[in-house]
Amino acid sequence: MGKKAIQFGGGNIGRGFVAELLHEAGYEVVFIDVMDNVITSLQETPSYQVTEVSEEGENTKTITNYRAVNSKTHESDVIKEISDADVVTCAVGPNILKFIAPVIAKGIDARVASKPVAVIACENAIGATDTLHGFIKERTDPGRVETLYERAQFANSAIDRIVPTQPPNSGLNVRIEKFYEWVVEKTPFGDVGHPDIPAIHWVDNLAPYIERKLFTVNTGHATTAYYGYKLGKKTIADSLADQYIRGIVHNVLDETASLIVAKHGIPEEEQKKYVEKIVSRFANHYLEDTVERVGRAPLRKLSRNERFIGPASQLAERGQKFDALLGSIEMALRFQNVPGDDESVDLFKTLSQLSPGDATVELTGLESEHPLYNHVLQVVDKVKLDIK
Repeated sequence: MGKKAIQFGGGNIGRGFVAELLHEAGYEVVFIDVMDNVITSLQETPSYQVTEVSEEGENTKTITNYRAVNSKTHESDVIKEISDADVVTCAVGPNILKFIAPVIAKGIDARVASKPVAVIACENAIGATDTLHGFIKERTDPGRVETLYERAQFANSAIDRIVPTQPPNSGLNVRIEKFYEWVVEKTPFGDVGHPDIPAIHWVDNLAPYIERKLFTVNTGHATTAYYGYKLGKKTIADSLADQYIRGIVHNVLDETASLIVAKHGIPEEEQKKYVEKIVSRFANHYLEDTVERVGRAPLRKLSRNERFIGPASQLAERGQKFDALLGSIEMALRFQNVPGDDESVDLFKTLSQLSPGDATVELTGLESEHPLYNHVLQVVDKVKLDIK
């Protein structure tokens, strides 16, 4: 019997990043989703193309050997698929993990395979697999929790790959950045050993990789998007062609670099080269990525452990500089009522309806006694004054 991977989420990241690398590792991929049109397209189309884009040009790969199941209408089939799978991955968004956990818990509980299934959440969030793991435990019979780890092992991951706005009428095909990084902790697998997926960089300690990626790639990308949006730019590449914005992005990443170097012991020169690599990736005009796509979901991006408040709060605790990050926070707060982005509408409502103090706590999760709190409060108050 061949290797089988279950991929929750048939969107661009699921198809164009996770499934591509699982396919190359020799896995049959079973997509799980609740979107009828996505599942139907996958069921009716025997292959799709992933086009990797870089300054060197384009490289197109054909993805085959997959199936698709609708978990909304065929839950029992999903449970059966998980019961004998080798790997379960997901790319659904951090807020959706609680919704996929129940069926994953049932699938794990139904397992009869001798080797535990590897569960790896591929989300842009710190400790996403831990979060999913917690929801799965809540949905597991208390009498079965003790033996859960005989049936499943849970490993956090850090992913990095830009999936830009897709051309119209692309269907299942995905255009994606050639560069990628997929780092997964190997310690949860113990003596059993981790899955055979060559694209993954297996490490003992994931924390430095997660924070370096989140506080460099995600912080820099979102900063570019929010400043670009404020100044009327259409794409990320256009934004970085503006030397004012490019300078701000470098200032922000200088601040996060100081945290990463001090906290994780990464050499300063190595982090500097990493930053230069990241900014050059953002500036790749072949990706044609829009500021609205990168800036969407501002509520999540402004939350306590995310790309702005996360590093700024730690810098404040250490007595280090965080002025440029406050500018990014302000620009994120101004990303309001953007068509097609519900969170930007909710952001406007929160800022309109709550006092500056309540809005600061609601949006950022900062405690009033935290050394960053008053600085962010002033920014929130400033943005509120501009709301008509």
